Amino acid sequence: MLEDESIQDYHLNILHIANSFESLGEKISEEKLVRKIIRSLPKRFDMKVTAIEEAQDISSVKVDELIRSLQNFEITVNNKTGKKGKGIAFTSSVDSDEKQGNLEDDEGMSESLAVLGRQFKKIFK
Repeated sequence: MLEDESIQDYHLNILHIANSFESLGEKISEEKLVRKIIRSLPKRFDMKVTAIEEAQDISSVKVDELIRSLQNFEITVNNKTGKKGKGIAFTSSVDSDEKQGNLEDDEGMSESLAVLGRQFKKIFK
């Protein structure tokens, strides 16, 4: 898992890999998949992994339970640290000449709206 990757994205990648193995004739057991997921998590999940390992028997944990638990942890950590995802900041400018200021504001607004449109397009892909 990459440092900036979300649990949801990582889960989709894991499911894709597991399905590929299954289509090739080798089924990966739930326990093996859980252990591989836990082993591949970045350091920011170390506290949660330790808590899961101590509280539950890893051999009985289901992948969906693990992912749900990790998603809750990720949401909590992101809320506490104030880490929101990528955002767009709009700039403002103040000029003494009102006509020139309006032209620059219009151009700046057009550019900001174009950036916003590209961001929405990326999100919907």
